Amino acid sequence: MCDMKPQLLLKTALTTLLLMQFCGVNAQEALTVEDAVNIALKKNFDILVANNDAETAKINNTAGNAGMLPVIKLAGTGAYEENNEYQKLSGGAVNKYPSLTTRSLSAGTELSWTLFDGGKMFVTKNKLNEIEALGQIEFMNQVLQTQYDVIAAYYDVVRQKQQLASFNEIISYDRERVKIAEVGYNAGSMVKTDLLQAKIDLNVAMENAINQQSVISAALKTLNSLLGQNPDNVYVISDSIPLGYSPNKEELLQKLNTANTSILASGKQVDIAKLALSETRKSYLPLFSLNAGYYLSNSENSEGSVLHNRLYGPQINGTLQIPLFSAGETKRKTAVSRTALLSAEYNFQNTSLLVNTVLQNTLTDFENQQNLLNIEKENNAVARENLEISLQRLRLGQTTSLEVHQAQEYFVQSGTRLINIKYNLKLAETKLKQLISSL
Repeated sequence: MCDMKPQLLLKTALTTLLLMQFCGVNAQEALTVEDAVNIALKKNFDILVANNDAETAKINNTAGNAGMLPVIKLAGTGAYEENNEYQKLSGGAVNKYPSLTTRSLSAGTELSWTLFDGGKMFVTKNKLNEIEALGQIEFMNQVLQTQYDVIAAYYDVVRQKQQLASFNEIISYDRERVKIAEVGYNAGSMVKTDLLQAKIDLNVAMENAINQQSVISAALKTLNSLLGQNPDNVYVISDSIPLGYSPNKEELLQKLNTANTSILASGKQVDIAKLALSETRKSYLPLFSLNAGYYLSNSENSEGSVLHNRLYGPQINGTLQIPLFSAGETKRKTAVSRTALLSAEYNFQNTSLLVNTVLQNTLTDFENQQNLLNIEKENNAVARENLEISLQRLRLGQTTSLEVHQAQEYFVQSGTRLINIKYNLKLAETKLKQLISSL
């Protein structure tokens, strides 16, 4: 292309442009299922929200949030007072200050640090670790669910396009029937009802094709919604559903408990509940905290025995708290945490059972769809041959249009079943991969 002369390049470009304008061609972007999944991973709103939730759990997982680090702050106060003061001393002397003004200023750096809380802070940090891990698992679960939804929506568009192709094929058969019936009717070898039936079937087939265009448009909008795209975006979608996956039942069962995100999330919920119970029990133990700082204060009085006072220097103190009676609050919270742990364990067992049931059902469905596919492929070939023979018999005047109509119905039904079986087989394959996080 780089060796072509500029005039030839210009001529080629103009010719292409004129052809596009003449034919009304609108350039459409090709979209593979892999492209669709990649777009969804970047723009799907459910994934974006799940990512934010996981990021929030990560941000919260800090030593400071667990109470392991000190808190340091700078504090300062200033005040101005004007008072009418009267003092009577023990010796009998009386001091009167009818207009005493006081100006005071104080500042200091304070440190507060819990040094011992029965180990609660370390349990809290472990709980934050588990919450962050749970956030990542839930994010991955949303990613896998979105991938499944996108794949299902993509191949639904393919399925509807295949259905349209089937309708168009029937239209071609119907048009041939109409021609045969017109020739036969004009020749006197066919009755008019044969011609009318052929025309009716042709019109019905054309109506089906028009309606199927609306179905394809709706399926594309559903796909665009999952991709976070404009609903009106139009893509060039594949015309086939690739099959050939062969699941290994033993491998699926082995990977299920270690890779399935629902089971992993439920397991993390149990771990978090155990740590929450341990965290609550730590409230029975003593707490020791350290407070330290460096302070400066300055005050000035307009009258009195002390006109100016200034203090500065470090201060340190410790506080020991030993829980003796909490009105049963710690006991109550411990009982609640223990019940929450029991519920988390029940939920884990239930989730494991449900996921294993889904796996078994999906494997059964996959095997059934494979068997149905083999039968329907043969049935579809037979229905096509039967239709073509019926058309040939109609052309030779050996049958009626009603027989051809019936043969067409069998062929349409078989084609629809075949398309749906392929789609269902693909869904079963995708579900099996989703269950072991291998999409």
